[in-house]
Amino acid sequence: MTWPKDRVLLIGSGGIGTIAALNLERGGLAEVTSVLRSNFEVVRSKGFTIRSCQHGHIHNWRPTESLDAIPRRYDAQGRPFDYIVCCTKNIPDIIPTLCDIIAPAVTPGHTAIVLIQNGLNIERPFIHKFPNNVVVSGISRIDSHEVAHGVIEHKQNDVLHIGAFNNPTLHPKVQEAAAKRFVEIYSIGGKTTCLYQPDVDLDRWSKLVYNASFNPICALTRLNTGELQRTGRVVDTLVIPAMKEVLAVAKKAGYELLESIIDDTVKSNPIDESITPSMQIDLEKVKSSPDADNN
Repeated sequence: MTWPKDRVLLIGSGGIGTIAALNLERGGLAEVTSVLRSNFEVVRSKGFTIRSCQHGHIHNWRPTESLDAIPRRYDAQGRPFDYIVCCTKNIPDIIPTLCDIIAPAVTPGHTAIVLIQNGLNIERPFIHKFPNNVVVSGISRIDSHEVAHGVIEHKQNDVLHIGAFNNPTLHPKVQEAAAKRFVEIYSIGGKTTCLYQPDVDLDRWSKLVYNASFNPICALTRLNTGELQRTGRVVDTLVIPAMKEVLAVAKKAGYELLESIIDDTVKSNPIDESITPSMQIDLEKVKSSPDADNN
């Protein structure tokens, strides 16, 4: 007997979201509906062009369905979405909120919401609005960007940590099962590393060691990680002190991070790979916009 594939709605088909959709589709256990914005017309006519260190060069690739708006929760056969995967920037003060945007597609008590986003406490508005749904944490470590509409450049291996946020209204086993099922459908294609990580808060603090140091410092100096490491003592005087501040704050919050995470984080950005963090990419996009004030 052939079991139906998991229905996945994916919001945010940029560099990270498109590789996520590709991994889900390639595994054969999921069918992905991607909601596109600025790249919708290009993808509808030509598909995605993907240059990937793990998947190779792919032309004219499309998920099962591409839309320019959030669909209703049921398909023609009456099937709900099993997962809604959010790969957008975490900007909670923008109206409408992401919770409001995805609400029409959420089936209460069934759809698990996966937040592949950075930040702390990002689950709270989702648990408040959808108290009967599992909310899953996704911590992505990947160098993948949309360099033009529909063109994805994936230069560093995809590593994704998945675990359930604590929703006090749901049984822990239900939340664990939803997180582990997502690990299965994401990783079965064999082109990624997707791991179940139950201590999601500690994992998020660990990611913040990078996000609160390399990310803003590269954006402010306009130097990528390789250039930054080749420039004088910038790593010693700016990057490492910022990382130590994160460790200190995490400890105050009850999360003890090993001092070795500092060296590990620096080494995860090899000097010869010249990785451009997402915050620097975003700044460059704004500065190159025709409407930008570059004074």
